[in-house]
Amino acid sequence: MNPLIERAAKVFPGGTSNGEFGLPPEQIVVMERGEGCRLWDSDGREFLDFSMGWGSCLVGHANPDVVEAVGKQVPQGSNFSYLNPHALAVAEEIARVAPAAERLRFCASGTEANIYCQRLAKGYTGKSKLLKFEGAYHGANEPGVTSLFPTQLLDFPEPELTSAGTPMAKFDLLVAPYNDLEIARKIVSEHAHELAAIIMEPLQRCTPPKEGYLEGIRSLCDEFGLLLVFDEVVTGFRLAYGGAQEYYGVIPDLVAYGKGLGGGYPIGAVAGRADIMNWFDEERIGSDNYVWMASTLGGNPISMAAANATLTVLRTPGTYERLHALGKYFRNSLARVLRDRQITGQVIGDGPLAQIVFSPDPVNDYRSTAKGDKERGRRMMLGLFERCVFLNPMGTKLYLSIAHDENVCDQFCERLDDIFSKSED
Repeated sequence: MNPLIERAAKVFPGGTSNGEFGLPPEQIVVMERGEGCRLWDSDGREFLDFSMGWGSCLVGHANPDVVEAVGKQVPQGSNFSYLNPHALAVAEEIARVAPAAERLRFCASGTEANIYCQRLAKGYTGKSKLLKFEGAYHGANEPGVTSLFPTQLLDFPEPELTSAGTPMAKFDLLVAPYNDLEIARKIVSEHAHELAAIIMEPLQRCTPPKEGYLEGIRSLCDEFGLLLVFDEVVTGFRLAYGGAQEYYGVIPDLVAYGKGLGGGYPIGAVAGRADIMNWFDEERIGSDNYVWMASTLGGNPISMAAANATLTVLRTPGTYERLHALGKYFRNSLARVLRDRQITGQVIGDGPLAQIVFSPDPVNDYRSTAKGDKERGRRMMLGLFERCVFLNPMGTKLYLSIAHDENVCDQFCERLDDIFSKSED
């Protein structure tokens, strides 16, 4: 065994530093470097990367423009915990392209951004509960991981604790099925007096919204006096330069950003309507209309320099046409492998995102996704990892970046086809 892996087993639960990969001990690797859409482990093996730092490296690993920007900033200081020119430039650019972003504050991750959106919504409305959609992930906070991959499938709107140590979610969270406007309306109408906001991934994992669904949720919030929070940690700057707001044409009251904005560096941002965001203003300390927010590493000049460079890269003409065309090519190629091997399943996703679900039924929400053959999905993901495709074997979402191309997608599909061919032997 690689001595690095032996050392890792002694200090990390499950042998990995970040969690959730759930790899068998014999498949754990140590990654040493990345470039474009490829990674190399400590044994020198080359991996095709379809995780891309869980989507954070939208512009690819070691993007030259990002590397140059960070290299210029590093000698000038890594963190001031204060306003700096890079942070100001990023904020101005987000405000320019995102209709919801009248005011912003930076933090260090998408999880932080979601926490502050939730706290701000509760503070502004004076109500204590949130409504989320089953199967959605909103960061490593209590509402974010509750009903994330439930197994009991309780009656709505009762939440199911996915993680131990999250007892308060039972009291301050309601849960609805994604893409079902009728059930959402029923829950909201019964609980509007205690609901502060609806929080949602506009594109939930890889499941697209039905036509008119997001508009219906927006109208529901307006009708009952709830705030609408978009978790754009994944969709922000990925589906379109202006994110899901631009792509779907639905404007939230608050929005959380992270992942791809930072070009692979730690970043998070909270944005929203000025009258709501002003509750963060420290001049209000001591009053009833103040919400606490601070982040030691939020807006640090290195991450902000990386973000500025990332946004510049993403503004290159044709970037989003290319990402969407490549995503469509990849999803069609995956579907062709399933079809040629006569495997029951379907491919879902949008933009540069894809997922295989081994189910004959349409996928519109968590429960229809959960009907798929999860064991087969797990074997497929481990098989791909074994064939040097880097991804999260506990998940199913596949990320593309601007560094991917059709040839890399074809290589992925060749390795996928090899897995299916072996299962037929």
